[in-house]
Order: sequence, then C-alpha cells, then structure tokens
Amino acid sequence: MIAKVGRLSNSESDMIHRSKSILASTGLALTLISALAGCATQPDASSALLPDSLLKPAGYSLVWADEFEQDGQPDESRWTYDTSRNSQGWYNDELQYYPAARSQNARIEDGHLIIEARKDPAQIKNYADWGGQDYSSARLLSKDKAAWTYGYFEVRAKLPCGRGLWPAIWMLSQNGDKWPDDGEIDIMEYVGFQPDTFHATIHTQKYNHTKGTQVGTHIEIEDACGAFQTHALLWTPDRITLAVNGQPYFSYENDGKGKESWPFDAPFFLIMNIAVGGSWGGQQGIDESIFPAQMEVDYVRVYQEPDSVTP
Repeated sequence: MIAKVGRLSNSESDMIHRSKSILASTGLALTLISALAGCATQPDASSALLPDSLLKPAGYSLVWADEFEQDGQPDESRWTYDTSRNSQGWYNDELQYYPAARSQNARIEDGHLIIEARKDPAQIKNYADWGGQDYSSARLLSKDKAAWTYGYFEVRAKLPCGRGLWPAIWMLSQNGDKWPDDGEIDIMEYVGFQPDTFHATIHTQKYNHTKGTQVGTHIEIEDACGAFQTHALLWTPDRITLAVNGQPYFSYENDGKGKESWPFDAPFFLIMNIAVGGSWGGQQGIDESIFPAQMEVDYVRVYQEPDSVTP
C-alpha cells in the first residue's frame, strides 16, 4: 500500500457542508500528520502526536454491529433513511433523489450492504416528493436507532470509482439541532475526480469552512475506490483520531475550552450515503457512463470501554 497525506485545501473544504441538510430538517489543539500547511488560526501539526497504527484498543468490547448477513432491505431496527430534502433539492447543489427503502438503491446482498447510485429519472419521477432529479441514491442513518458517545468505530467498505460521485461515512449529533455548533465527524469522504484520495474533516462552531477555519486533511492511497478499505475512528474524551487500514492520518485534540471547539461529549449517530454531483463532488462534471455505481459495506462495528458504554 502506498499512502501520502496532505492538508484539506480551502477550495475542497469550502464545499463540505452536507450536515446542514439533516439539521435543517431534523484555543483548540489540532493535530494533523507531518508538516502540513494550514490556516494561520490553527496550530502547527506534528506526526509525533499520531500513533504508528490504530487498532481496537485493549479493553474495548463490541456494543453494536451490522454484519449485513441477511439479504433484503437494511435492518429497520438499525437504520433509517433521510429523504428530507428530496422535493426542495439537496444542499451543495447535489443532484440525487434519496428514496426510502427502495431496493434498487439500498439492499443487503451476498453479505454486503449495497448503496447504489443510478441514473433513472423515468423510474423515480412518480414519487410524491420527487424534486426533478435525474439520479437516485440512498442515505442511511442510525439516527434514533443507535448513537454513541466515544468509542472505536470501524467500517469496511468498497467505494465506487467515477467522476461525479461523492460517497461518505460520517457522524452528526443525535440531540443537536444546530450546525456546526453541535459538531460533525467526517470519518471518510471521497470525490470521484480524486480517485486515490480519502478526506477526513471535523466541524465545530469555532472550526468550520464558513469561517475559513476548517479542520481537515487527506490521504492518498492505492485502490481508494474499487477495493475494500477499512476506515476507523477512535473517539475519546480527549481526542479524535481517524485512520484507514490501521494507518492514522488525522487527529483532533480537546483543548478543554468548551463546546465551541469540542462539541464531542454527546451521542452521535452514523450516516452512509452516495451523493451525485454537487459543488464539490461535481466540480469536474459527471461521467454518465459510471451508473449504476455501488458502495459496498462489509460491516459496521462499534466498540466501547465498559465505563463509556452509551445507554
């Protein structure tokens, strides 16, 4: 595996604000890998602050998982669907329609969750909340089903390749109603016009793209799309660390100055989706030959220490 790490550019991070779509409807110490250039408002990073590897810590036990073993629709006790902006259109100028429980867009098949983006306007135009979109996809949430405060999270997934796709694995506050004040953790974002790159980003009131103080980085890795990769988050009261295939590349430290910079002492839920187009994902257009495009998820696992198990 070849991996190369870099800081999220201002043009990239200016485009990352998907969380507003859910929330409209429903002194920080920043650590980044090696000598990465950053905003003047943010302290310099040091690779010495990152561990050599990131695996499930000793003493953590499995508290929640989906292994996607039963073919059919995703388990409704674990997942729900976000359809909130279909009729109005999604934020970031995204072009997809997200149906609920439509097997063409979300299903379990051969031990994997399939999230599938399609170009099928004739098939979706009769939905009551259709907003004129040409593309369909799925956006699955564990909101109101499962949420956690702290833990080790692991998602093994294979992303689709193709210009115009924008898949993501991320988290928002279960009880929050204001972005970015209540926080966002982007475990992984991928845009198809950067075929070998994963992005990791944190959003807070103090650090977000609307102020130009965004906190993010990226890692370049062979087979970022088209092959299974394991994305991990270790979230403690003191620090958030993100990794791919056991290699940490992003860390964010609690400075102890309160919610403005650290809103991460509350339950967060998981989100998995493929967006199509948009102000970031569609920055270089959409290759119409890529559809249907599938994100395959092998498993989602959540581990916690006994003393931090979320009720």
